Amino acid sequence: MTRSLIALALVAAPVALPAAAQDLPVLTVYTYDSFITEWGPGPQVEAAFEAICGCDLRFVAAGDGAELLSRLRLEGAATEADIVLGLDTNLTAAAAETGLFADHALGEPDYDLPVIWDDPMFVPYDWGYFAFVYDKTRLPEPPASFEALAASDVSIVIQDPRASTPGLGLLLWVKAAYPDRAVEIWEGLADNIVTVTPGWSEAYGLFLEGEADMVLSYTTSPAYHLIAEGDDSKAAASFTEGHYLQVEVAARLASTGEPDLADRFLAFMVSEDFQKVIPETNWMYPAVTPPGGVPAGFDTLITPERALIYPAGEAARIRQEALAEWQTALSR
Repeated sequence: MTRSLIALALVAAPVALPAAAQDLPVLTVYTYDSFITEWGPGPQVEAAFEAICGCDLRFVAAGDGAELLSRLRLEGAATEADIVLGLDTNLTAAAAETGLFADHALGEPDYDLPVIWDDPMFVPYDWGYFAFVYDKTRLPEPPASFEALAASDVSIVIQDPRASTPGLGLLLWVKAAYPDRAVEIWEGLADNIVTVTPGWSEAYGLFLEGEADMVLSYTTSPAYHLIAEGDDSKAAASFTEGHYLQVEVAARLASTGEPDLADRFLAFMVSEDFQKVIPETNWMYPAVTPPGGVPAGFDTLITPERALIYPAGEAARIRQEALAEWQTALSR
């Protein structure tokens, strides 16, 4: 039976859910696309939370991080979302300004983050450093700085900072490393850029297909190839300027009709059952290290000598300036 015929059969004969399932409270979580793929954290998180919550946890893919926020702005207080999962510290100030989010009720969990965390609204669930990932068999001597990359003929794929949190992270990475020379750096990188994709998944797919020498991703991305595929050919290039830190977060919508359930999910997010899933599905460092630690293989990853990050308010202030510089440089 073809896929279309299966779909037609389902339309003609809708499945009747058991009364008990229909009566369960529903918690709707907007998140980014890769989180709910079969290989992402979503399926395991859903099964583990539904085992204890007496609820129906529903993930809704709503694009990459910046697209998540744009969708919420459009939907406003009428949104069906109870939780948004997938913003980062470069977007939290803008998200808070919408007035759509509420403070959490977690207290002060004992996070394992490289920064002090005391945000009353946004709950971190993982973190990592942006990096350019390459294939050692195709690029034995990768550039070790933005200036070296710009001076080379190495091709790269990056993500759109207007839609993607990694894309925005790169924008702020360049700005943090070269506050007075960002335009010059982008002009130098312009001819290295093969394409700018809407999100991370498209960019990484192009890299794996051999369309570029390097892709904007994370220092932790090679762990996927090593652990899941037994492939040690991928590595993250260490840049002398340092690497920009990303902390991914979730928050409860003020308009939720399930505030207690939403708070239970946020508390679950920093529990062992959620955090132990992160390293080998989202391929990031967990915000709270589970008792078993991170998997073997993470010890082979590069550790940046210098961490770069703007505080949330400053990131929001600099974002438009950095975006204008990026657009100007790439349009020439």
